[in-house]
Amino acid sequence: MTVVPSQMGQDAFVARFGGVYEQSPWIAKQVFDTGITPLTDSAQGLSQAMVDIIEQAGREPQLALLCAHPDLAGRLAVSGELTSASSAEQSAAGLDQCTSEQYGAFTDLNERYTRKFGFPFILAVRGYHRDEILECFQRRVDNDVDVEFDEALEQVHRIARLRLEALFTDADLSQT
Repeated sequence: MTVVPSQMGQDAFVARFGGVYEQSPWIAKQVFDTGITPLTDSAQGLSQAMVDIIEQAGREPQLALLCAHPDLAGRLAVSGELTSASSAEQSAAGLDQCTSEQYGAFTDLNERYTRKFGFPFILAVRGYHRDEILECFQRRVDNDVDVEFDEALEQVHRIARLRLEALFTDADLSQT
């Protein structure tokens, strides 16, 4: 039997979709609590419902969401403490194969960025190579705080959409 989000109980729904936003199952819980419908039975529909929850949450929960993300090629990656989704995403971009020079550049940029903005640099790395990520990082570290906050949120939403699309390609979910 095919399982669709609008037919799932809360525990199953949160277990399945609670990790779409890094370390933030509260988003899936709130989506469920607001009432899931057949409109949320697609990656696009569920993504929009999650974006709506985050947009309505306000600045502090949004900042907490941004802070839940790990540094790119950072300490957690080196020590193997990333979530499985983050580990796979960073590995696919080659961030687990940085040269010592690249690792040093990521470390310096991570420190500079976090000191300036108060949250880690976030980029949906799918389709990027580590050199391109470094270039993007170097450009964005000079952004205005409000511009970068909005960009970081957009990147978080993109990561979540990509994760949802992957979940919806699994055999046990419908793509209606």
